[in-house]
Amino acid sequence: MTEVARAAAEALDQEPLTADGVPRGQAVLDRLVALLDLEKIEENIFRGVSPSHSPVRVFGGQVAGQALVAAGRTVPPERGVHSLHAYFIRGGDPSVPIVYEVDRIRDGRSFTTRRVVAVQHGKAIFALSASFQKVEQGVEHAEKMPEVPAPDGLPTHGELMTPELKAKFGRIADRPRPIDIRYVSEPPWLSRESGPREASNQVWMRADGTLPDDPLLQVCVLAYASDMTLLDAILARHGVYWGTDNVMGASLDHAMWFHRPFRADEWVLYDCVSPSASGGRGLATGRFFTQSGELIATVVQEGLIRIG
Repeated sequence: MTEVARAAAEALDQEPLTADGVPRGQAVLDRLVALLDLEKIEENIFRGVSPSHSPVRVFGGQVAGQALVAAGRTVPPERGVHSLHAYFIRGGDPSVPIVYEVDRIRDGRSFTTRRVVAVQHGKAIFALSASFQKVEQGVEHAEKMPEVPAPDGLPTHGELMTPELKAKFGRIADRPRPIDIRYVSEPPWLSRESGPREASNQVWMRADGTLPDDPLLQVCVLAYASDMTLLDAILARHGVYWGTDNVMGASLDHAMWFHRPFRADEWVLYDCVSPSASGGRGLATGRFFTQSGELIATVVQEGLIRIG
C-alpha cells in the first residue's frame, strides 16, 4: 500500500461536517477518486485500499468500482465498458489491501473482455467479468423516465435523519458521503413506521463535486453508487430497514449495462424495483436516467435478506 493511498483513505475521517452534520463535498469526493486510483504492482496486477471509516466488511460498491478500474487499465481508452457481471464471494476485510488480478480474456476487433478476481488473505472475495466496445452506430430506442420531482428541491440525506435515527445508526449515520443522495420516494427508515409499501425506491444521485474528465472514472463512480439504495426496494415491501430492525443482508451478485455516455457528477435518477424475494434472497433491478430523461444504465442485483 502506498503512503499516498493510505493518506487518502484515512483523510476521509478528517473532513469538517456540513450543515446537515455529514462530511461531504469536493474534498470527500476527491478521496473517493483517490480510492479508485489503484496502485499497479505488476503487469495485470493492481492493489487498492479501503477508507479507515469502513464498517466490518468492505462496501460492495467500492470493490466493484476498483475491480472495474483494474479491468479498464488494461483496455485501450477508445473502448468503453458496456457491461459487467460480478459475484460477491466473501466479505472484504477493510484493514488490509485488496489485490486485483486481471485476466485478458479476449481482444477482438470490436470488443474486449476482461476478468478480474479480487484477493485478500490468499482467497478470492470478488469476481468480475467486464466487456468493452469501440464506439459504433446502430438502432436507438429507450424507455422513458418516470415523472418525479427535480432533485434540487429535495432534502439531503443528513437533513432527513432525526436525532433518534442517528442514535440507532451510530457511526454509520455520520460517515463521509461522496455521493449526494436525494430521496424521491419516502426513505425506507421513515416509511417503515407506516408499514410495508410497494417494492420500489427512487432517489436522485450525483457525485458530490466535480470529477475529472475520464470516461472510465465516470463509469466506475456510477458502479460504486449503484450498490447504494438498490436493495432498499426489497426492504420497503416488508416494512423493515438495516440498522433499525433485525435485518441481515449482503450483496450476492451485481450486473450493469451502460447504454449511453454520462457524467456521474451530474444528477441521475435511480429508479429501483424488486420483482421477487424468496429463499432468503431478494432480487432488485434499477434504471439510471439523466435529468434530461436519457436512460444511461440498467442494474440487476440479488441480495441475501434475512429478517430475524
